[in-house]
Amino acid sequence: MIVVGVDGSDTGLEAAAWAAREAEMRRAPVRVVYAMAEWALEMAEDAPHAEVGRWMRDNAATVLADAVARVKQEAPDVAVESRLLGDDPRLALLEEAKEADLLVVGNHGLGGFRGLLLGSVALGVSGQATCPVAVVRVPPAPPRNVVVVGVDGSPGSLSVIEFAFAEAALRGAELHAVHAWNSSIIGYGPETLAEALEDAATERRLLAEVVAGCGERYPDVKVIERSRHGHPAEVLRLASADAELLVLGSRGRGPMAGLFLGSVSHALLHHGNCPIVVLSTG
Repeated sequence: MIVVGVDGSDTGLEAAAWAAREAEMRRAPVRVVYAMAEWALEMAEDAPHAEVGRWMRDNAATVLADAVARVKQEAPDVAVESRLLGDDPRLALLEEAKEADLLVVGNHGLGGFRGLLLGSVALGVSGQATCPVAVVRVPPAPPRNVVVVGVDGSPGSLSVIEFAFAEAALRGAELHAVHAWNSSIIGYGPETLAEALEDAATERRLLAEVVAGCGERYPDVKVIERSRHGHPAEVLRLASADAELLVLGSRGRGPMAGLFLGSVSHALLHHGNCPIVVLSTG
């Protein structure tokens, strides 16, 4: 099952449409979820200011109905249901994710902070949900049929690569496996150049070895391996600029790996140009 969180914003509707297309490829049902304040959901009809709670519930029903309609428009054969929950949106979606194969949200929504590059709900569930989280944004131009996966060589990266191969297979897409490393080399002597070349060869071998196992299980997926020296966030941002999907782990192997959401995935969620799926690797 695919769960998609909506809030009445345009990005929420785009997330619902993306979830519908994903569900169609997976032959899975969709659950559309809207979360509101518990007091408004449970307010009695004879309570003081009951009209406020009634207005909020009516608005929630409209938001859910619009999102369900968008799912049916995108994928008429996909089974879809809706659920209204009384809780903080982040907590509600994390709870719903326990029953889901994929959780989908828009990159930002309604509220006083809608001008931010990434909304608080998208940031709050990425890397914390028990299932992969897709953060949907509308690309600036029609994407190529390419899935990009960030490969960092960490123990949890195998699940990330496996997911990316499966997504590429579903889409009939080319898979670009991108590995970036960032080492500071001081000096210009032959010894330093030799070390740099050896580092590059080592990183290429790491990428090839990690990708090889999954490639055997998905022989029809064309894979392009890209090993680059540079900051991983910038390398991946450029590699996925016109991609259909970018797949990342929540934490990597670098000095910031201890963060609940790693620095690379955090940066790309803010500045990426395509839908991003984050898998918890902590």
